[in-house]
Amino acid sequence: MNYFKYINNELYAEELPVREIVSQCGTPVYIYSYQTLERHFKAYDVAFGGIDHLICYAVKANSNLAILSLLAEMGAGADIVSGGELYRALNVGIPADRIVYAGVGKMRHEMEAALRAKILMFNVESWPELEFLNQVAGNLGLVAPAAWRVNPDIAAGTHPYITTGLKREKFGLDIHQALEEYKRAKSLKNVELVGIHVHIGSQITQVSPFVDSLAKVMDLIKQLDAEGIKIRYIDIGGGLGITYKDEVPPSPQEFLQAILPVISGHRLLDGSPASIRIISEPGRVIVGNAGILVSQVLYVKKKDEKNFLIVDAGMNDLVRPSLYKAYHEILPVCKEDRPKMVVDVVGPICESGDFLARDRELPEFQAGELMATMSAGAYGFSMSSNYNSRPRVPEVLVKGDRLFIIRERETYKDLTRGEMVPNLREEE
Repeated sequence: MNYFKYINNELYAEELPVREIVSQCGTPVYIYSYQTLERHFKAYDVAFGGIDHLICYAVKANSNLAILSLLAEMGAGADIVSGGELYRALNVGIPADRIVYAGVGKMRHEMEAALRAKILMFNVESWPELEFLNQVAGNLGLVAPAAWRVNPDIAAGTHPYITTGLKREKFGLDIHQALEEYKRAKSLKNVELVGIHVHIGSQITQVSPFVDSLAKVMDLIKQLDAEGIKIRYIDIGGGLGITYKDEVPPSPQEFLQAILPVISGHRLLDGSPASIRIISEPGRVIVGNAGILVSQVLYVKKKDEKNFLIVDAGMNDLVRPSLYKAYHEILPVCKEDRPKMVVDVVGPICESGDFLARDRELPEFQAGELMATMSAGAYGFSMSSNYNSRPRVPEVLVKGDRLFIIRERETYKDLTRGEMVPNLREEE
């Protein structure tokens, strides 16, 4: 559920008309709903019941400081994949012991910053990375807490670009090699393996891939227990999908009811219950439907048998349709009783792949009217760019009838900040 709704044929964000927000902020603009963020996080958190758990929000989904701060106040930790995301998480007060660090290409300065901050755990992707982490930690006189990311070779049933749990992908360690790699890691003096991590993809709308992958993880944990290797954390990753079009993903409660029996009944060899904390990394399911991208129709173009709505938002603002052929619902901000037509909704970027929708049946729009691209809160602004030297758009947060600008629109001066033109003609 989200808090974007029509009142008298006009789209509102909570208690504010979207048209009024645009009058203050212009277009294109990202608009987020506080109540939706709060509702989604609490639904996910409550679904764990009494299970010892930590929700580490996937910062890559939407890294705005205001969003991170709100989630931190609700008790979220952070799942990060870069030094920049570490900086953002610490900047808003997320405790370092609630931060886990994933990603296949961690660099020395990033590892050093995370070690000095004393994060909860590094999710390690390869033996060379583990050796390097051991070296970096040793140079600082520290011990790095770590987990192997294991690859269970499970098909997640999602777009190939966001599938991460198959053998062919760059992520993780083959689960069949994991036992030996855990044993091998005992030789490293500055790394302590405290957990196990699995993440099979994003926008997954079925429970079975999660259940199947975690069943493999639990078998591995039993083997590790037999070798005297005690696991304190199971990081189950994220990836739970949302509704963009006609998907019917499980609710957080349905999702956790399916997987918790698989992972909560683990016992040690002596029969005593294992003290294992569950870490989860939701991103899209928290912020995806909490945000929209509002744009203005610039021109209505007819070309042979094709109809185009040319809008002021482009693939640099929301790349998912171009990159994944992803579907986002498109709605008029003000409904009018008009016939429908099949159109391509395209932006001003100089690329044929610049579109928000293709061959979409929409009500007729006229130049100057506003449209909302829905479910744009995740992987929207966070994947945006300055391609074609376009300033990135503002982000605003609505709480009730109040509007907060949480990122200003970039200026042309922002585009050239840090650039310098050398005097190449100066004689030596």
